[in-house]
Amino acid sequence: MIFFDRASNLLSDLPAIVVTVPLLAALIASGAGWINRKAPFIIAIASLFVSFISSILLLLQVTSTGVVIEYRMAGWAAPIGIVYIIDHLTALVLVLISSVSLINLIASKRRIDDQFRNKEGAFYSLYVLFTAGLIGMTTTGDAFNLYVLLEIASLSGYALIGLGSNRAPLATLNYLFLGTIGATFYLLGVGYLYIATGSLNMADIASIIPKMMNSSMILFAFIICLTGLLVKLAIFPVHGWLPGAYSESATVAASLVAPLTTKVTIYIMIRLCLSVFTPQYTFQHLETTDVMVWLSVITIVFGAISALSQKDYKKMLSYIIIAEVGYMVGGFFLGNKMGISGAILHIVNDAAMTLALFMVAGIFLWKTGEDSRESLKGMFGKMPFTMAGFTLAGLSVVGVPPTCGFFSKWYLILGGISAGQYGFVAALIFSSLVNAVLFFRIFEIAHFEPFKEQHPHNDHCDEQHQAKSHNEIIKEAPLDMLIPFIAVSLLLVLLGLYSGAIVNNIIHFVIPKGII
Repeated sequence: MIFFDRASNLLSDLPAIVVTVPLLAALIASGAGWINRKAPFIIAIASLFVSFISSILLLLQVTSTGVVIEYRMAGWAAPIGIVYIIDHLTALVLVLISSVSLINLIASKRRIDDQFRNKEGAFYSLYVLFTAGLIGMTTTGDAFNLYVLLEIASLSGYALIGLGSNRAPLATLNYLFLGTIGATFYLLGVGYLYIATGSLNMADIASIIPKMMNSSMILFAFIICLTGLLVKLAIFPVHGWLPGAYSESATVAASLVAPLTTKVTIYIMIRLCLSVFTPQYTFQHLETTDVMVWLSVITIVFGAISALSQKDYKKMLSYIIIAEVGYMVGGFFLGNKMGISGAILHIVNDAAMTLALFMVAGIFLWKTGEDSRESLKGMFGKMPFTMAGFTLAGLSVVGVPPTCGFFSKWYLILGGISAGQYGFVAALIFSSLVNAVLFFRIFEIAHFEPFKEQHPHNDHCDEQHQAKSHNEIIKEAPLDMLIPFIAVSLLLVLLGLYSGAIVNNIIHFVIPKGII
C-alpha cells in the first residue's frame, strides 16, 4: 500500500521532476568534472533519461485521460503562484526535447571526449542546462517565468555555440545581440500585459483579454511579444544570427541547438497566440493571416535561394532551417485546422530531420575534417550505412513519401489552399524543389564522383585535429555514432507512417473550437 502511495505521489510530481532533475544535474555535473572526468557524462545521461521517461509518462497520462495537468509549484494556486501546465501539445514537445537531447548526447560522447578534453564538466553542464531551460519554457504557465527560462536556455546556448570554430565567438556575439533584443521585446510585451490585466498567469490573462479586445495596450503587447519571438525564430529579415551561429558552432552543440531552438520558439508562439491572447483575438479581431503568411513566404523563398548558393554543408542546412521556420509560422497563421495541424506536426518532423542532418554532419566532419560538399566524394562506397541514413534524411526534407517531411507539408499545402493563400503553397513547392536540387547534387557527388584523400583546411581546428587520425582510411562511422543516427533516420519513416495517429490523437486536441 505504501509502495502504491509513493508511486502515485511520484506520478503527480512528474511536471516538476521533468524540469528540476536536469536543472540540478547541470549544477552537479559542473563540479563533478573536477573529481572524475567520467562523472559529468553519467550525471548528464541519467538526468536526461529521467526527463525522457517523465515526458513519456506525461504524454501517456494526458492522451489516456484527456485531462490537462496543472502542477502548483510550492502548492501556491494560480494566479498568485507559478503553475506548470501539461496539455497534449506541451507533452508532445516535452518528449521531443528530451528525446533529441538524450539521443544526441549518446551519439556525441566520443567527439565530446576528444574535442572538450579536460572541459567535460563545463560542456555537459551547459548541455543539460540548455535542455532544462527549454523544458521549463515549455511547461510553465507564467508569462514572466517563461522569460526567465528563455534566458537560461539562451545564455547556455550562446556558451555552447561559442565553443566552436575560430569564428564561433564572433557568430555567438551576433547571436547574443539579436537574441537579447528578441528577449527584451518579449519582456516588454509581458510588462504591458501585466499593466493591462494585472496578472502574469497565462490562463488568467486569457480570461481577461476577451473583455479588452479594443485595448491599444493589449494590441501593443501582442505586437511586441510576437516581434521578440520572431527575432528568436530568425524570420526574415531578422535572420542574420542563425547561419553563422549554427555553421560555426561545434557539431555536437549544433546538433542540439539547431533541432530544438527554433522549434520550441514556434511552440511558444503558438501557445502565446492560443493560450494567452486567445484564437479569437489573434485570428478574428486582428486578422493577422495575410501579413504573417506573406512574411513567411518571403522567409521561405529567401532561405531556399540562400541555401542554393552555399558550398558549406552546415551553412546550407542553416538556411534550410530558416525556410522551415517560414513553413511553420505561415502554416499556423493560416488560421485553419489543416494549417495549424501541419505547423504543429512540422515542429516534430523538422526537429527529427534537423537532428539527423546535423548528426551526419558530425560524422562527416569526424571522418574528413571538412564541411564542403566536395569532401563527400565516393562516400556511398566508403560509408554505405551512414549514407543510407543521410539519404532518408535528405528525402524527408525534400518531402518524399513515406518520410515524415511529406505529410506535414501535405497538411500545410491543404491549409494554404483552404485559406486561399496560393503564394504560400507556391513557396512550399518552390522550397521543396530547391531542396531536391541541393540533396540530389550531394547524392550525385557521393555516389558517382570518385573518392579522393581529404586534407582538412577549414578553421574547425579541434574537429580537424580529430579527423587527421580518421581520414587516412575512410570507413563506416563507429557504432556509438552510427546506431543512434540510423535510429533517428528510421524514425523519420515511422513518424511519416504514424502522422495520422499523431494528428488524430494529439494535435486534434490542440486545435481550438471554432477553427475549421
